[in-house]
Amino acid sequence: MQRLVVLGSTGSIGKNTLDIARRTKKFDVIGLSCFKNIDLLSKQIKEFKPEFVCVVKKELAQRVKQIFPNLEVLEGKSGLVGMVQKDDVDFVVNALVGTAGLLPTYYTIISKKRLALANKESLVIAGKIIKELAKAKDVEIVPIDSEHSAIYQCLEARRKKDVEKLILTASGGPFFGRDSFDNITVNEALSHPNWNMGEKITIDSATMMNKGFEIIEAHWLFDVPYTKIDVVVHKESIVHSAVEFIDGSIIAQMANHDMRIPIAYALFKPKRVSLPFRLDLASIGNLSFEKPDFKKFPTLTFAYEALRSEGKNLGLVLNVADELAVSAFLEGRIHFKDIFRVLEEAMEKFESEMPNDILCVEQQMEQARMGVLELISKIGG
Repeated sequence: MQRLVVLGSTGSIGKNTLDIARRTKKFDVIGLSCFKNIDLLSKQIKEFKPEFVCVVKKELAQRVKQIFPNLEVLEGKSGLVGMVQKDDVDFVVNALVGTAGLLPTYYTIISKKRLALANKESLVIAGKIIKELAKAKDVEIVPIDSEHSAIYQCLEARRKKDVEKLILTASGGPFFGRDSFDNITVNEALSHPNWNMGEKITIDSATMMNKGFEIIEAHWLFDVPYTKIDVVVHKESIVHSAVEFIDGSIIAQMANHDMRIPIAYALFKPKRVSLPFRLDLASIGNLSFEKPDFKKFPTLTFAYEALRSEGKNLGLVLNVADELAVSAFLEGRIHFKDIFRVLEEAMEKFESEMPNDILCVEQQMEQARMGVLELISKIGG
């Protein structure tokens, strides 16, 4: 039985991962982590009885220690790194949100553990470092994102030289057909038409920055140039992505929009497990596809620009700026359309050289944060 650590166990990906573990009974869940939701973490501890947990907010970690005095409770970002380095860990699911997921990804690979990755920021921020390390350590990164899982499955046992392009599908979020982004409320932006996700990724879907990050992630995951990565809006979210080959044929992966499907694939590949989430094509009727609007959603342009900028790590700047801008929007400090402005100005002002090591990445992120916070302060008034 594989001994599993779930980072971000109280988020949507983490909860769905634990549901797969619960359904299949094929994993021994020995480690869990959360940022601050210790009420849900406590319920998970009682059910799965892990050997250790990590609470990133240190004051809340102390409360968990009081509730579970016989449990090893780690704290902070260093605790996340400590979890993945433990000798008895076989498999790590990194479902952390944002830049907090970078170091756990890095040290999971250093420790030669199996890695299922939902933290796209790891590759957006430090794709070159992570991919070179994974190759050196002979660790395969299996994606959990439904789009990258779809591409991964479409590419299985196929020759890379036969690939013409990768086609990432996008739901378009709640505002794809909207004429103006004026006066958009937080509640409107959090109302995704298809997926039930955390706040950050839901806002990123509304701005289509999430799809921009997926472009960058696909480039690093599959070693495909940005010129061979396309985006198509597919509002039904049934085709999760596709691969076009040089003979003109396209192979697509289709499923209900339930994250437990790609999670189970990542956990059990090359085998598949029986799940009840069946897709009835007849009841769906029609599937639609259309081009994205790059003018309304310049986030896609930002992503391609980040990949075009050789020698620069604009993915890092873009990620840091987005993390801070989304937080400012959720807190009411800037308007929805200000997110685009923050991202554009950050990319113009805070260029970073492509880093050679992970410590350099950490320094670059801190420098970018300081600059972006000042920028947000000016925009928000």
